[in-house]
Amino acid sequence: MQLLGSTTSPFVRRIRLFLHGQDYEFINLDIFAPDDRATLTANNPALKVPVLIDQGQNIYDSRVIYRYLAHKFGHQQLSWQQENLLTLIDAASDSFVTLLISQRSGFDVGEDKLLFKLQNERVDKILNTLDEQVAAEQFGQWRYPAICLFCLLDWISFRALFDFSHLPHLAAFYQSHLQQAGIEETDPR
Repeated sequence: MQLLGSTTSPFVRRIRLFLHGQDYEFINLDIFAPDDRATLTANNPALKVPVLIDQGQNIYDSRVIYRYLAHKFGHQQLSWQQENLLTLIDAASDSFVTLLISQRSGFDVGEDKLLFKLQNERVDKILNTLDEQVAAEQFGQWRYPAICLFCLLDWISFRALFDFSHLPHLAAFYQSHLQQAGIEETDPR
């Protein structure tokens, strides 16, 4: 089993943490370098990481990869509530990626432009909702949804995209999981 990805991607990191202790090969790609871009293109026409290669097939999206691995390892399916929480985490992650790429492209993401306003509105609403969900103990166990939430929080902290210290439940959740197995090994810093 091979996992293609980058060490800085929160989507890749969540799969690496889920696979912690399993036998697999992680192939770290610089998706902007020509040779690694060619590897990515050859393995995923969507040009996104992660990509799981297992038993002759390529699996593209982190959610799909998780479902594939959960089935392979005999894990219980996620509940619809957990799926909804992952949708929120993924939407926030996508918005933050859009904001980061926009910043790196020279745009002022604080500018009064529809694209940036929508992304900022989305992340604010989602993070407040996730704070409430942590308070309601929806992330009480270190399983895939909690791994995904941690990866989002650590990534936005690493990239200095959002200060969530005013969201007490998210801040406490983040601090309480810094010592989980695999966290240090997969740290993008």
